[in-house]
Amino acid sequence: MRWRVCAGLTPRTFFRYFDDKREVLFGGAEQLQQSMVDPLAQTPPQAPAFDAIGAALTKADDYFDEQRRPFARLRQAVIAANPHLHERELIKLATLSAALAHALRARGVREPDASLAAEAGIAVFRVAFSQWVEASERRGYGEIVNTSLGRLRALTAG
Repeated sequence: MRWRVCAGLTPRTFFRYFDDKREVLFGGAEQLQQSMVDPLAQTPPQAPAFDAIGAALTKADDYFDEQRRPFARLRQAVIAANPHLHERELIKLATLSAALAHALRARGVREPDASLAAEAGIAVFRVAFSQWVEASERRGYGEIVNTSLGRLRALTAG
């Protein structure tokens, strides 16, 4: 009852825009996916799979702009505080990984390389996003992604 007064919405109005309350937190997943899949598809055909993933992750900087950071911080805190939302977040990440792998396969990258590159990209995304939403963080998402990609390359180079 209290949320209706604060937000000025009736449940009927709210559910015209969202399937359920959790959609407020997860509603932008398709937009995020497109912000990565489209740039991946536009990388030069000769680019190695992981470079294409890196380009996709870096280009999502347009999605994760400074106007989105306060909401992203709040969203992450809500998810962290509610274990029943963790599964939904993991499903979102798995769906994103599958979309990236599909885009790599469309570029001619074979399995298991497409899935490995996509999963590595999701690992970089998770680390970079976690840093980006930290209260003390001032760097942009793209800068954090580039640093994380460099660190992963250095780790795997031995």
